[in-house]
Amino acid sequence: MKQASSDSTLYWPPCLPNDLSVRIGCIGAGFIMADCHLVAYRNVGLNPVAIASRTFETAATVADRHGISRVYRSCQELLDDPSIEVVDIAVPPDQQFGVISEVVKRKHIRGILAQKPLGINYQQARDIVRLCSDAGKVLCVNQNMRYDQSVRACKQLLNRGVMGQPVLATIDMRAIPHWMPWQERQGWVTLRIMSIHHLDTFRYWLGEPERIFASIRPDPRTEKKFSHQDGICLYILEFENGARASSWDDVWTGPAQEGSGSDIGIQWRMEGTHGLARGTIGWPDYPNPTPSTLEYTTVDSPSWTAGDWNEVWFPDAFLGPMAELLCSLETGQPANLDGSDNLKTMALVEAAYVSAQEHRAVELKEILG
Repeated sequence: MKQASSDSTLYWPPCLPNDLSVRIGCIGAGFIMADCHLVAYRNVGLNPVAIASRTFETAATVADRHGISRVYRSCQELLDDPSIEVVDIAVPPDQQFGVISEVVKRKHIRGILAQKPLGINYQQARDIVRLCSDAGKVLCVNQNMRYDQSVRACKQLLNRGVMGQPVLATIDMRAIPHWMPWQERQGWVTLRIMSIHHLDTFRYWLGEPERIFASIRPDPRTEKKFSHQDGICLYILEFENGARASSWDDVWTGPAQEGSGSDIGIQWRMEGTHGLARGTIGWPDYPNPTPSTLEYTTVDSPSWTAGDWNEVWFPDAFLGPMAELLCSLETGQPANLDGSDNLKTMALVEAAYVSAQEHRAVELKEILG
């Protein structure tokens, strides 16, 4: 079958708040903040006004690059600035609880955007959500893959009903991420770092699964650097309505860095009773701006139709979670990516660890209680 047309209506940009002037304080000045968050925010006119990081010089460099007027020597100094309304936190997960514990003490701060994973495990994530709720702070989590353009377009197809009843969703990731030094402290490689994106995407597409079965093994390359269990991760999700989802999260991909040829990429597929959609994720080509792709076919329209956009996951999709937070503050309506919703993704990650360790399917209610 040949591609017959493109469908520009599948591009689904984030809804922006009416007030773009809300003053954002940024904690952290690493790659995610400097090359993703702040680029996406500036592109649409959001208002980051202050930054603090572990290293003052790094924060100052990022501030100069993005036109941020205030650089603080500590997150406490930034949080004490009474003009800050929202805090964007981009620190390692084992530091999030401490930072958020400080944020909730400041009455003038109304909203918090935190990175995934939300803390070091499900229990800590639950404690963070409770902290924010008790303090009356709106918490959103940066599950930005929901705003990858092809992932969001697939959700549009599902919402429109053109796919019929979902039957099977799959993600096949063959990519070698750039691991961060803090991961060695945690002993994590894939489940809480990469798989968390895919597990959250399956929830976004299909709703809440009943159970998960996971099998994991170390990544031979990373194993030489630090001990871990969750290198290559394979898992299956079962849903009450009969739908199934599965992902192969392979950060080894063969000896591509050891001298062999490489075959790197991320592909996904959604099969329904009435249609089929398939796509690719452009992230492994970063820093080359490679948009993710989607094409679909249905029993009523068998020719392939492609989505049409120029935006890319890194950095454009990073606008979505902050936009949700600002809109939630403006309207009083819960965000799709609020902390309570993210607890279900964190529970799914936790269940994957339990499943792999105990070699059995784990129901989500075992973790959620």
